[in-house]
Amino acid sequence: MTSEAQPPTPAEPGTGEVTATVIVDAPAERVFAAFLAWERQGDWIPFTTVRVVEGDGGEGSLIEAITQAGPAVIKDEMRVEKVDAPYELRVVHCGKILRGPGVLRCTPMAGDRTQVVWHEWFQLPGGVVGKAVWPLLWPGSKVGFKRALRKFARLVEAGSLP
Repeated sequence: MTSEAQPPTPAEPGTGEVTATVIVDAPAERVFAAFLAWERQGDWIPFTTVRVVEGDGGEGSLIEAITQAGPAVIKDEMRVEKVDAPYELRVVHCGKILRGPGVLRCTPMAGDRTQVVWHEWFQLPGGVVGKAVWPLLWPGSKVGFKRALRKFARLVEAGSLP
């Protein structure tokens, strides 16, 4: 008798790990509030529209992000797992393509500055092929995350977010 391996639950970390960090010249409370402005994520994540599908944007809420570049469309569904203002926001990507946990951490620093760390552990689609291709995609993912965080920082520092 053989048993088939069950696919991982969305909350299980995958092998597609990406981390980006930025220092924001603003207090942690303001930075964290900007992260919770879900509908404004399109202002700093390119080609993306975000909306709250269920809930109020806090714990238990379902968030939908649609990223479209030309004919390519990716739907990212996230469940907000934890809101520990102004320090940590945890989500679980639970869609068909993007799955796995993610966290945004805000660490207050001297001079009303905040260190932001954005960390994602995506489960890679495509089995062995997805894992083989990931090293080719990872640098672009890292650059994209870093650029998005830099734009986020500029918007928060300018008072445009939240």
